[in-house]
Amino acid sequence: MRIINLFNPGRLVFGKGCITQCAEDILSRKLKSVFIVTADPVAQLADSLVKAIENGGAKTTVYSGINTEPSIGMFTNTLLAAASDTPDAIVGLGGGSPLDVAKLVAALLGSEQQIEDILGIGLLKSRNTYLACIPTTSGTGSEVSPNAILLDEKDGLKKGAVSPFLVPDGSFVDPLLTVSVPAPVTASTGLDAMVHCIEAYANKFAHPTVDIYAIEGIRLIAANLKRAVENGSDVEARTQLSLGSLYGGLCLGPVNTAAVHALAYPLGGEFKIAHGVSNSLLLPHVIEYNLESAVERYADIAVAMGVEKDSCAKETAHRGLLRMKELSKQCGIPQHMADLGVPLESIPKLAASAMTVTRLLKNNPREITEKAACAIYQAAY
Repeated sequence: MRIINLFNPGRLVFGKGCITQCAEDILSRKLKSVFIVTADPVAQLADSLVKAIENGGAKTTVYSGINTEPSIGMFTNTLLAAASDTPDAIVGLGGGSPLDVAKLVAALLGSEQQIEDILGIGLLKSRNTYLACIPTTSGTGSEVSPNAILLDEKDGLKKGAVSPFLVPDGSFVDPLLTVSVPAPVTASTGLDAMVHCIEAYANKFAHPTVDIYAIEGIRLIAANLKRAVENGSDVEARTQLSLGSLYGGLCLGPVNTAAVHALAYPLGGEFKIAHGVSNSLLLPHVIEYNLESAVERYADIAVAMGVEKDSCAKETAHRGLLRMKELSKQCGIPQHMADLGVPLESIPKLAASAMTVTRLLKNNPREITEKAACAIYQAAY
C-alpha cells in the first residue's frame, strides 16, 4: 500500500444553517477585515454572514465579480481589488469559480509569487492570509480540496494550481444555500461531483482511505440527483447531494481525477461549455475505453449507483455505464458534442490540448494516447 497524504481543512462544518459559524471562526481569531469573493446571483446568500461579522466588530467587503468560470485575467482583477482593501481574511462563497478564485487570492495576497509561478503541483510556497470557503452548489468540492482551476486565455486551456496551502482554514457546507440553485446547474454540478468520485475510485493511484469517500459519494449522488433536479426545494435530497459533493472534494487531493477531466478541460476552455456538462458527456466514452483495465472497480461503481450485481463483473460494469447515461439524460444534460455547437474539425486540436494535462492523465487506469483521445471525442460527438 503506497504512502498517502491527506490535507483537510483546519475546521470542517457540515449542516443546515452552519454558515454563521464561519463568522464565529473569523471573530474568534480576532480578524478585522474580511474580503468576500462571490458571484452576483448568490451574493445575497452572504447577507447573514456579513451581518454576523459586522455585529462582531469586523469590516466586510463583498466582491461579486466571479460570474463565469474564471480566467487568469479575472483572478488578477480580483487580487488587485482585494489588495486595495488590505483584508486579513478571505472568504469564498459560491460555486467552484468563486471558491477557486478566493483560494488563489488568499494564497497570493502580499506574496512575491505570481499566478503563473504556481500553476502546477506543489509550486505555491506559502499562504499567510486566513481562508474560508462556503459552497452554494453541490459540485466542485473545492471547499476541501488543494486544487484551484483557472482558464489561461493565451492557451485556451484550463490550468490547475495544486498545493496543501490551498486547503482552507475553515470550510462550512450548508445545504440550505443550495436550495435556490437552478435545475440545469444542479444537474451539471452534481454530475461533476459524481465524476470526481468515479475517477478517484477507478484510478491508477486509488487508495483505501479515499475509496470510502468515493463509493459513498457515488451512492449519495446517484440516489438523490434526479430528485434535486426535479424539486430544488427537496432539502433532504439537497443535503445528501452536499454530502456527496463534499466526499468528492475529499478525493481530489490525495488521489484526484483522470482522463475524463483532462479531456473536459479543452471543451471548457475552447467552447465555454460548463465543466459538469463536459464531464458528464465524456464520462461513458472514457469508461468504455478504460473498462478492461479496471473491470472490478467499475463493477463496484455500478453497484453504488444502484445496479444489481451480476455474477460477471464486466456485465455489472456495463450496466453501470448504461445507468450513467440514463441519469445524465434524466437530468437534461446534452449527450453529444455536436449538440453544443462543437465543430467536428476541432477534435484534433482538442485532443492535442488534452494531452498537455499530464497531471491528470497519469492517473488514468489505461494510458491515453493522442489517437485514443481523438477516438473518445469522436465517440462523444
